[in-house]
Amino acid sequence: MARLPRLTLPGYPHHVIQRGNNKQAIFATAADYRVLLDLIEENARKFNVALHAYVLMGNHFHLLATPQTNDGLPKMMQAVGRSYVRYFNNTHKRTGTLWEGRYKSTLIQTDRYLLACMAYIDLNPVRAGLVTQPQDYPWSSHLHYLGVRSDRLITPHALYWELGNTPFAREAAYAELVQSGINPVQETAITQATLSGWALGEADFVADLQKRTTRRVAKTVAGRPFSVNKSIVQ
Repeated sequence: MARLPRLTLPGYPHHVIQRGNNKQAIFATAADYRVLLDLIEENARKFNVALHAYVLMGNHFHLLATPQTNDGLPKMMQAVGRSYVRYFNNTHKRTGTLWEGRYKSTLIQTDRYLLACMAYIDLNPVRAGLVTQPQDYPWSSHLHYLGVRSDRLITPHALYWELGNTPFAREAAYAELVQSGINPVQETAITQATLSGWALGEADFVADLQKRTTRRVAKTVAGRPFSVNKSIVQ
């Protein structure tokens, strides 16, 4: 069976995961992390993609981004992936693939899941047992949103600006949101939707989304007409 094209639509936030092949490390030095971030920044600007959040883990990375064109996100990911593999192989004297196939992604409902997805990304190092607090992990956008440092590659989403009327208020509100964590239902929904490629949102959002693309946005039941898969729209 032919695989579906990725669900990518301009103006909607997308959660993206790219994994190393066979769970192998995709970074060997601190310089490797910086190179990947530079490539993401360069190509996000080139292909008109607003990057809202990121975390670079040892063998994979997550992005939350809104493309402004139909092909902006795929072109960005292709350019980043190819350039980084060339750099990594040349630097570390290796050959062959680095990535585990195509990147995974899902389109998410902004008002329901964007801030939750940001917290999900920031808490990834905590879930992995690398740190006890997200602010202790250097390779994520969390410190940008706490006001500790400024990441040039980050474009805060409008929902983040609505957290407060001043930088301090927004930073405090976001820190509290992340510290509160996300509930298990949201965490499972974000993970499953991203790995499956189906849209993540409430039923009416998914139904409206289907009107905007010929690509199926939710899983269908074999032998039945198209309907929204409620297991994906928690």
